[in-house]
Amino acid sequence: MQSLIGTGVALVTPFKSDFSVDTEALTRIVNFTIDGGVEYLVVLGTTAENATLSAAEKEIVITTVIEANNGRLPLVLGVGGNNTLEVVAELQTRDLSAFSAILSVSPYYVKPTQEGIYQHFKAVSYASPLPIILYNVPGRTSSNMLPETIVRLATDFKNIVAIKEASGDLVQGMHLLATKPKDFLVISGDDMTSLSLILAGASGVISVIGQGFPTVFSEMIRLGLNRKVDQAFQILYQMAPCIDLIFEQGNPAGIKQVFKSLGIADNTVRLPLVRVDDSLAKRIDQFVQKSHK
Repeated sequence: MQSLIGTGVALVTPFKSDFSVDTEALTRIVNFTIDGGVEYLVVLGTTAENATLSAAEKEIVITTVIEANNGRLPLVLGVGGNNTLEVVAELQTRDLSAFSAILSVSPYYVKPTQEGIYQHFKAVSYASPLPIILYNVPGRTSSNMLPETIVRLATDFKNIVAIKEASGDLVQGMHLLATKPKDFLVISGDDMTSLSLILAGASGVISVIGQGFPTVFSEMIRLGLNRKVDQAFQILYQMAPCIDLIFEQGNPAGIKQVFKSLGIADNTVRLPLVRVDDSLAKRIDQFVQKSHK
């Protein structure tokens, strides 16, 4: 899966002020990220607020991204949840011909055991016609997919090819890198620690901030992959304040403010999320203006 090496971005779903999906803004975001040099796009990940999208709106998002991308970059589709049968049904019925892989989050809220996580992804593996990227994000799921479980899945099911590791725990990430099958990819899901994980052996990142600053962030990742450590960390330290800012009041409210500052899309989010407050908006605006001088 060479197409998954480097920088992927988890696209937001931009909304108009009336909360409808803004397809024109989504097209601008796709073009902006592609022009910035990222390697692939992730559609309908959790950053896309897919929990608040209707089935019809999800189809609008998918169609818009496919058309805007126009075959330029590989696309990854988010297909996950805490209802295994529902995830399986979607994989068996959805047209996945435009996608290179799926990204599937570990079941959230219900806190399955490690065996439950294994059995969930076993069912997903049997149902998926595409390679699968597991997604471990315990800060949101309240359940940590341990390295032992990940290695077991990667060993037992050939179409489970990678994991987006977003625990932010570098020790856990290094343990996984030390024990994983040779061709299995570890992809960082945490912007701040992505460079460190790459230097430990990870293959890239699926990023939030990378869609707001695609040129500089994807360059940092490439420098890291090429072991140009000093230059890579210089970029990270320049970006670090904004990484903190965009997550200060939750994702994707922060990155949507970046897009508003750039004049690409509005900062509207759907409840229960709310826009960033005026103080944070001002600080994000200042960083964006300074970085684009």
